[in-house]
Amino acid sequence: MERNPMRRQLAVMRQSLFDQGYLDEQFVQLEELQDDANPNFVEEVVTLYYRDSARLILNVEQALERKPFDFNKLDGYMHQFKGSSSSIGAKKVKAESTLFREYCKSGNGEGCMRTFQQLKKEYATLRKKLEAYFQVPIIFQFFSLSTLLNMCF
Repeated sequence: MERNPMRRQLAVMRQSLFDQGYLDEQFVQLEELQDDANPNFVEEVVTLYYRDSARLILNVEQALERKPFDFNKLDGYMHQFKGSSSSIGAKKVKAESTLFREYCKSGNGEGCMRTFQQLKKEYATLRKKLEAYFQVPIIFQFFSLSTLLNMCF
């Protein structure tokens, strides 16, 4: 009986990620690949994304510290980052990556800097939201719904 509220909460959290524009249909496709044989598939893919993309973020940060900007190198890093972000359905992150690449192509260093700051914010926000989303089932393993409600109110 208490699993039903958990499913409801998960569904609400999941839908809010789409409604707020953080995720797109690629995330749904990842979910469709998850099955009983690999019940944590999506979480594992997202964990790998954040582990691997941290290196790309660092590469972009370091390249932005060097003047003059090497727009070809910046574009290459962002191309990789955009592909990784697309693979998990990170809609806002992907949009900022696209904008960054447009600034690279036009040689607009200020645009790159500004967009990269926004990209990092979207990246961090999505990470926090996904971590919370993946933690809900774990929390319910240790606490009953009534205990959680008492803890919150």
